Amino acid sequence: MKVFMFHLMPYAYLDMSFSDKYRSAWVVLPNTYFDPKKGHELYNRYLDELELAAELGFDGISVNEHHQNAYGLMPSPVVMAGALSRRTKTAKIAILGNAFCLREHPLTLSEEHAMLDCITGGRLISGMVRGIGAEYYSMGANPAFSHARFQEAHDLVVQAWTRAGPFPFEGKFYHFEYVNVWPRPYQQPHPPIWTPSTGSSETIEWSAHPSRKYVYLQTYSPIASVARFLNYYREAAQRLYGYTASSEQIGWCAPVYVSDSDEKARAEAAPHIEALFNKLLRQPFQMIFPPGYLSAKSLKNMLSHKRSVTGQEHTIDTLIEQGIILCGSPDSVRKQLVDSHHLLGFQNFLAMLQFATLPRDLTDRNIRLFAREVLPALQTLTDREYAGLQTQAAE
Repeated sequence: MKVFMFHLMPYAYLDMSFSDKYRSAWVVLPNTYFDPKKGHELYNRYLDELELAAELGFDGISVNEHHQNAYGLMPSPVVMAGALSRRTKTAKIAILGNAFCLREHPLTLSEEHAMLDCITGGRLISGMVRGIGAEYYSMGANPAFSHARFQEAHDLVVQAWTRAGPFPFEGKFYHFEYVNVWPRPYQQPHPPIWTPSTGSSETIEWSAHPSRKYVYLQTYSPIASVARFLNYYREAAQRLYGYTASSEQIGWCAPVYVSDSDEKARAEAAPHIEALFNKLLRQPFQMIFPPGYLSAKSLKNMLSHKRSVTGQEHTIDTLIEQGIILCGSPDSVRKQLVDSHHLLGFQNFLAMLQFATLPRDLTDRNIRLFAREVLPALQTLTDREYAGLQTQAAE
């Protein structure tokens, strides 16, 4: 198994009483809550944490994109990946992901990803995402065209990376007389592409297509939903396309906290993980799923799943019980992950080892404990330990 440290880079100094006045930390929260001097400290601290994970033997480190919110301070994950590219030597750098389709000119991102791939000597993983519903308010984009723009932006970027230029590209949304990307990516035909998602049926089926076979990464889900969506990827590959998906195409991302004992881990993580789920992730339904963002099929599948994550008040105990987070002693967390791998067979795991207001000292200890006590056991897991597909496809 390949194990990455994933970072959201939240605004850890947010006054959580904001929720008394504002309905979300996304889109509508005034940027006057952000102190640039504290932002300076946080950005550099967070880069230090990712570099530490690379030094301690993680297979990769990961950043992502969100806009106009306190939940994740990376409107441009390319900037963070660039900062990490010269300070790390062997770890993969995964941008999970960039919302190419939110741009009017996706070729700029294709150029930037190619630059990073050359700088790192082929260590880049390029995540392609539609962006969650709130991003469409922030960027002034029409969510009804989300899937079509995403697929067309993907086609444009992959052609830009793989076809000899210059050539024209004429699509429904994007029109270029000259596509001639300099530099070309280091990895040929292009960097690996992953598709992180919260569970859209269309995204799962699109990712599993034989012409792509992209790594599908499930995020923020009860373990029952993780099983449902990851198994649906395998079933879509078999039922729709007639091939058996490998475990290398399967990934899972979850918050993780490790301490000396189960009791101590819960006590230390509780205020911070509860701030993440009860404050930073809380959004009105129409902000998560704006009209047109999901098909009727996907909306039906997502309703109960997302409400179980963002539609109720959580305690650390409910989050652990549902398997949304992994928290406990090294032995407990290691067992949870090994058991989950036996059930699901994912060969890519992203551990979110800093979340919400978790301070520097606890984050540093969490990274070190996970690296010393959990990471080695995970990196030895293969398909031999996977029990095999046992559940039915999502409806």
